[in-house]
Amino acid sequence: MSDELKDMVMSRIKKDVMLGTLAKGTRYDGRQLDEFRPISVQKGALKSADGSALACIGGTKVLASVKFDVATPFADRPTEGVLITNSELLPLASPSFEPGPPDENSVEFARIVDRAVRSAECVDLKSLFIKEGKVISLFLDLYVLDHTGNFIDAGTLAASAALSDAKFPKVEGDKIVRGEYVGPLNPRALPISTTLVKIGKTWLVDPTREEEMVQDCRITIATTESHVCAIQKGKGSLTKQELLDNIDIAFKRGSEIRAML
Repeated sequence: MSDELKDMVMSRIKKDVMLGTLAKGTRYDGRQLDEFRPISVQKGALKSADGSALACIGGTKVLASVKFDVATPFADRPTEGVLITNSELLPLASPSFEPGPPDENSVEFARIVDRAVRSAECVDLKSLFIKEGKVISLFLDLYVLDHTGNFIDAGTLAASAALSDAKFPKVEGDKIVRGEYVGPLNPRALPISTTLVKIGKTWLVDPTREEEMVQDCRITIATTESHVCAIQKGKGSLTKQELLDNIDIAFKRGSEIRAML
């Protein structure tokens, strides 16, 4: 039997076992359907960054760092600063992560977090203007250190925590004075994402890696206190009512997690 066929058989067996536990109203790991794993956030995890945070959801760990620099603004936004979000799925975090340039999962991860931060208007980009042709750029870098499932939600949480930890740099002329700050960044909103997967007919919050492997549908919904700021649908399909129900769950869980920040 080939390795690919073995993986397919094992995946089918795992899914059958999960469907059996879900039929009883509980999950493979004993959680409720809408229950997150234990969550923790450590701000200031990197002393060399202008802001940082380590977010853990269960065994999944994501480190976020904020760094400011001087840049040329985009031609269509000459009075706004530049926000750039990057992500890296470190090979040490999971057997499924490989070294090399960012793959589609890494690109999708960065885009989801970037869209959540932008749409939430978390950072006032106009406040990053220095003078004509010169603005401050904000680099938000995400590193998945350990992956046991749902690194997207851990990444959004780490990003919001790092931005709330960030200090605004001192600027003299058109240069940043490294190590000197004029005060906190004070983000105007803190987006939190909630990822749900559908297995059979059941929706689960905060999927483990095993649940992600057998999912029939996936959706990530990022919210602020007042509105949905990003939605990303993965494989599969869902009804309008399922979407509305999942948005309600995202608002509820988002409020609970945001209180930690």
